[in-house]
Amino acid sequence: MDANHIILAAKAVNIPVKQVEETAKLLEGGATVPFIARYRKEATGSLDEVQITAIRDELERLSLLDARKKSIKDSLKERNLLSSDLEKSIDEAETMARLEDIYQPFKPKRRTRAMIAKERGLEPLAQFILENQNSSVSEKAGEFVNSEKEVADVDAAIAGACDIIAEIVSDDADARSLMRDYFEKNALMTSKVMFGKEEEGAKYRDYFELSEPASTAPSHRILAVRRGETEGFLIMRVLPDEIGAVSILKRRFVNGSGECAKIVERAVEDSYKRLLSPTTETYMRLELKKRADEDAVKIFANNLRELLMASPLGQKNVLAIDPGFRTGCKVVVLNRQGALLHNGVIYPEQGALKRQEAGMEVLKLCKRFEIEAVAIGNGTASRETESFINSLGLSKAIPVVMVNESGASIYSASEVAREEFPNYDITVRGAVSIGRRLMDPLAELVKIDPQSIGVGQYQHDVNQPLLKRTLDDVVISCVNSVGVEVNTASRQLLSYVSGLNASVAANIVAHRDAHGAFKSRKDLLSVKGLGAKTFEQAAGFLRIRGGENPLDESAVHPERYALVSQIASDLNADVASLLKSAELRAKIDLKKYVSESVGLPTLKDILSELGKPGRDPREKFEAFSFADGICEIEDLREGMRLPGIVTNVTAFGAFVDIGVHQDGLVHISELSDTFVRDPNEVVKPQQKVNVYVLEVDKVRRRISLSMKSNPQKKVMGAGDIARSGQKKPFNPTKSAPRQDRNQNINSAWTSAFDKLKF
Repeated sequence: MDANHIILAAKAVNIPVKQVEETAKLLEGGATVPFIARYRKEATGSLDEVQITAIRDELERLSLLDARKKSIKDSLKERNLLSSDLEKSIDEAETMARLEDIYQPFKPKRRTRAMIAKERGLEPLAQFILENQNSSVSEKAGEFVNSEKEVADVDAAIAGACDIIAEIVSDDADARSLMRDYFEKNALMTSKVMFGKEEEGAKYRDYFELSEPASTAPSHRILAVRRGETEGFLIMRVLPDEIGAVSILKRRFVNGSGECAKIVERAVEDSYKRLLSPTTETYMRLELKKRADEDAVKIFANNLRELLMASPLGQKNVLAIDPGFRTGCKVVVLNRQGALLHNGVIYPEQGALKRQEAGMEVLKLCKRFEIEAVAIGNGTASRETESFINSLGLSKAIPVVMVNESGASIYSASEVAREEFPNYDITVRGAVSIGRRLMDPLAELVKIDPQSIGVGQYQHDVNQPLLKRTLDDVVISCVNSVGVEVNTASRQLLSYVSGLNASVAANIVAHRDAHGAFKSRKDLLSVKGLGAKTFEQAAGFLRIRGGENPLDESAVHPERYALVSQIASDLNADVASLLKSAELRAKIDLKKYVSESVGLPTLKDILSELGKPGRDPREKFEAFSFADGICEIEDLREGMRLPGIVTNVTAFGAFVDIGVHQDGLVHISELSDTFVRDPNEVVKPQQKVNVYVLEVDKVRRRISLSMKSNPQKKVMGAGDIARSGQKKPFNPTKSAPRQDRNQNINSAWTSAFDKLKF
């Protein structure tokens, strides 16, 4: 562990050095982020997962920086170029950009104009011009005229010297730093349509004449412009005012008023246009991409967390339906543990006779398997299937729930699904996934690559390693915050538990299958590959309900069982009584049990857990229903107020499912009556909301929605139009009213649907 890294990391993440040092020790010792956050609060000063992750990432960045420093120094040593001053500069570099600036003059280069001029013996002339800027140069330049070296005259000699000076300017570490700073503060991101691509690239029309400060350009526009450029429809530039940039360079390199100074000015201008501007623009493009990637990944991570932590229905007998028209609806029955009991197909949309047969089959299945809930995938024919089920007169105690099936098709064709259901086709597997998602979204969604769940923004365009690592962190965090029942969990779910990996998770399942259910946490030590260190990291997040020790179903770590037993003994009770009696727990004086190894943070966590052992931190499940009679986009009218569910949150707004097979967009300007900087501050995926219909474009299948309390439109309930019998004609050219004239909802739609990949 590098002491300097600790100091630098503490400064970067704004956390005291001591806390960073203790966290680094734990990470170096193999502790996971969830374990450190939950069970090592005394050591870290109660840092949370976000802070611990930031420390981890910063220490890794510094390690990579050190590795690059070593590589550069090794290269310089091999070429006998490493002086003590240069080595000192390299060691003091705090960023990769600064390090590369220092190394720039020494990088092996392709043959440049400056190299050619040096080969012609013009380097001394260049040095003379730089050092004598109040002097004339013609007489000195004449000394370098040499036909054998292809220096035909004085002008040729000065031109070669200019090339050398231009490269000196370009290679100067401070000049490069000045240019980066200037670009970062003053560059404009512009985009224009590629000549002749206006019609073919019409989906990018919002970016045909775009110009905005690069420093404030939002991530979705940066990624959209980059995609348009990649597809050959746009030209993107990131440049500041040239005069200001050249002026900065002249102040650094021009220090006279003579003939030589004029030549230096010319060389500086050439250096900027030919060398510094292109390289700095490349840097800016990469920085914009990096910033946009980080913003997009953050949005994806926030959305994924909300989806994974969505309210579970719990252990119920579920009838799950994957809807369809032509091929019928695939129906499966799952028991309370999610095991497949029955599968079949019904055809409610293929005539009255088939619909009657389908209804009888559903009612028979509900009675036979004591169905407690119905899950319907939200794809094709979902609203029709929902209406059909609701028409059967099922008990009000049986909720009929629309389930987001995004990624279910990917799961059904995956190796995981084939392992679970080798004797069933993908339609059965997809229906099973829909049912299990209702019972426990987290347990089912961990079987799918997070990138395939469909709650991101430009996820296919961003840095894929960054995306994968961030989303994996989210999944790990969610799994461990909820806890995992070791006797029923899948191999995929177990593999995300702190300290476990795919191999150990598979061994746990194999041991469970061979020897039966685990009776206590300590039995896990008999699993192949699960040693003491792994047990320490994982045990607190694994649950054994009805086990030998009542604490095994709680988040109390086994290392604290003796402490809990001592507390119970001091109260003349046993652990089981302590868990059941709030009166007993109220008598505990935590300060009596503070020691060198256990502080108040851990004791407070233990006391809290004793009061709700193993309680699921997710919110209680509440059934949701779309508006009756609103099943297709043709059913919508401007001014309707409808219930909906947020399906995705992006930088420019939120997409809401209102039950018409096409999500509507609530632009950021329509999320609230007050200014909204970040949509995540107002809405989350799976949140139930009420929205107004602002505008419906049936041709392009676009729906503009508002969550404002008064969107300047006569508000109509979903049933109002039906009761009045009104048939309001749709005018596709009519603009929906909006409160902020500076926000263009149609433009947002173009950005969203035409260029956003889900």
